[in-house]
Amino acid sequence: MTRTVPPDRPATTPAATALVDAATATATADAAADDADDLPSERPLRRRLRHWTAEPAYAWLTAAALTLFAVVELAVVPGSAVTAFGVLVCTASLALRATRPAVGFLTVGAALLSFATDGNMAYATIAGSLIGCYTLGRHRVQHPAVLVPAGALAALAVNLVHIDRWARDGSPGLPALQGTDRFSLGLYAETLVLTVMILGAVSTGDAVRAREETRHARAAAQSRLLAMERRQAAQAERAAIARELHDMIAHSVSVIAVRAESATYTTPNLSPPARDAFQEIAGTARSSMAELRRLLGVLRTGDGTATAPLTAPQPSLAGLDDLLDQHRAVGGAAELRVTGERAALPASWELSAYRIVQEALTNARRHAPGAHTVVELHYGPGLLTVRATDDGPGPAPSGGSGRQGHGLVGMAERAALLGGGLTTGRGPAGGFLVEAELPW
Repeated sequence: MTRTVPPDRPATTPAATALVDAATATATADAAADDADDLPSERPLRRRLRHWTAEPAYAWLTAAALTLFAVVELAVVPGSAVTAFGVLVCTASLALRATRPAVGFLTVGAALLSFATDGNMAYATIAGSLIGCYTLGRHRVQHPAVLVPAGALAALAVNLVHIDRWARDGSPGLPALQGTDRFSLGLYAETLVLTVMILGAVSTGDAVRAREETRHARAAAQSRLLAMERRQAAQAERAAIARELHDMIAHSVSVIAVRAESATYTTPNLSPPARDAFQEIAGTARSSMAELRRLLGVLRTGDGTATAPLTAPQPSLAGLDDLLDQHRAVGGAAELRVTGERAALPASWELSAYRIVQEALTNARRHAPGAHTVVELHYGPGLLTVRATDDGPGPAPSGGSGRQGHGLVGMAERAALLGGGLTTGRGPAGGFLVEAELPW
């Protein structure tokens, strides 16, 4: 390892390969850790390397190893006291780079001090200074647009110190420098080489930092997307629970209320206590319906906790006759008409069509008691049409209370989930019309 170097062949030139290798080794540790998350199947070596570099002891161990190497190097090729001090400060300060990245300024400054006083950069100093530049860029202590020009100015200062020494003391193989010789471009090769090294190390650190930030941003975006999908799934589940509760419970409770009220008028010789009991049953049923509507409102808006869905067997179109019999039993008139070639439909279509008819009959009892309701099923090519019409008063005038509530909303949602649509309003011959088209 020569100690005297001509100015046209700077000391940093033969050591450039070792400098780049040291930077690559340090950058690879972080890059491999980042790549491990991006790979579908993380390689065992990269996984171990990532865990190792993430340990707090990583910076201390590497700094200790590099300091030991510097001690051996200084023992083999002794230097001045200033050189030894700069080399040891450069390598030992790396132990703090994980917790105090700004120590990279001290690392690089000590390396340049050692090089300026000696004229030949030790290999340990090359590796330490490059790791220090990488640390400054990796943790963005300053913007690279500030770090690189500052490093270039420091390199120029070191180069000027060397030129002044060559002019005063001379150098073997170098002619004596005259006044104009100081401006020869060949003398400033050190500045170029050092600037390229600083630029490469800082840029590598900044690129690794940017890559890690991108990975973290992508992970955060994926977490937000998953959270949004969970919220949407929960809202959809609450809406489904609300529909099922309304369709199953509202129908039964409305039958109880109508039967209890009608019994007070249709049962002969009913005693006053029994009449009061029937009225109380009807009032309780109506209160239950009001509470149910409030509960369904909470479920639809997500402001409460949804209960578990009921687990009774799901009804189908085969049970329409029983549904119409229940409607007739409470004083309603209804008939069923089926046209087209009846086909076996998936369970979802059967359930949705049944619930739509059930809700239409419930609305007819509530808003048009005693009206005649016609339920029609038409099986077409790939389309099931469900139509329910009554001869009641029809929709309320604009601005009135009308047939409002969760029933029509639930029917529309059921039809939309199957890719169909729902039409409600005044029928062709008066009354109220509910018509759903369910493609299958």
